[in-house]
Amino acid sequence: MRVEVDVPKCVASGQCVMIAPDVFDQREEDGIVVLLDEQPAPELHADVRESAVICPAAAIRVVEK
Repeated sequence: MRVEVDVPKCVASGQCVMIAPDVFDQREEDGIVVLLDEQPAPELHADVRESAVICPAAAIRVVEK
């Protein structure tokens, strides 16, 4: 799995950080998503997929390998 984020689309809702904090964080100044791990470990895949589905801006893309 590879994770991509479209930073300009992010609306800083923080849902991804709550679901997958090992993969996503937010910038302190404006809450915009920060991708911590582009290729997360298999045990995090389900949370990353959920983050992509729940993202209100559809700013997270999961590329399955």
